[in-house]
Amino acid sequence: MKENNINFVPSPEMFKKVDHDKLDAETIRRPTIKYWADVWRRLKNNKLAMAGLVIIILMVIFAIVGPMISGRTYEQMDMLNTNQRPNAENWFGTDSLGRDLFTRVTYGARYSLSIGFVAAFINITVGVLYGGIAGMNSGKIDTVMMRIAEIIYSIPYLLIVILLSVVFSKKGSGTSFGVIIFALTLSGWIPTAILVRGQVLSLKESEYVMAARSMGAKSNWILFKHILPNTLGPILVNLTLIIPRAIFSEATLSFVSLGLQDPLPSLGNLANSGIEVLAIGMGYQILMPGLMISLIMFGFNVLGDGLRDALDPRLRK
Repeated sequence: MKENNINFVPSPEMFKKVDHDKLDAETIRRPTIKYWADVWRRLKNNKLAMAGLVIIILMVIFAIVGPMISGRTYEQMDMLNTNQRPNAENWFGTDSLGRDLFTRVTYGARYSLSIGFVAAFINITVGVLYGGIAGMNSGKIDTVMMRIAEIIYSIPYLLIVILLSVVFSKKGSGTSFGVIIFALTLSGWIPTAILVRGQVLSLKESEYVMAARSMGAKSNWILFKHILPNTLGPILVNLTLIIPRAIFSEATLSFVSLGLQDPLPSLGNLANSGIEVLAIGMGYQILMPGLMISLIMFGFNVLGDGLRDALDPRLRK
């Protein structure tokens, strides 16, 4: 077998020394991105989550600006224009009492969103404080606090609302905004407390917490300065779930006449009023409240999913 004759003649250019600047090799080519800036960057790349954020912003603007556009009040009646279909004067039509549905839907969205945001704020605040204190005080204090929370959580909130509705109905005031908030927050903070407690238990043995303790820092300082800021991600994701849950709970209660009472509008009792006239061909009266509830739920759910992915460090690139 003959060998291939390869004529290889090395040239000086092949062994030319490449200039290499050590300082240039250590230069950071990519700018440093802070954690929250990177979270926002990844959230912006999630088109579905951004669509949900846009929907939420539009719903809030609609609830704030809508009554100003209509120029009417939610209890203003016109008995000469009852059950009018959508037209140039009444964009969403009118109900059986001649009230403008556009105005009532905007006020309903305002009340429903207000209940959702206020209930979520109270649930988050109470849950974070309760769960943080329970997690920092392991032992008997933690056991007693969590058993109390479990006892409260075992009481169905629907039963609480029914009892409150009966009590306030006897007084002639009906189920008010404050009663609904109280019913939704009486046990709604407990899932947040359980979440925060678990995060605190896992973080309080970290090296930076031990270093803070060795320097004489007190437990309250460590909790609010070092531990809770590191649990902000799960808390924000939980917040995007609490708000639509509170809105949907209020809509459900109002739909079965246990929430806000007419003439005070909410998306739930507007849907209840619309379903009563659905059989006689007035489906438009349930269409817009149902659409508003669906858009709000969709917006918060997809935003929560996108925020959860953006906050996950395992998905960071």
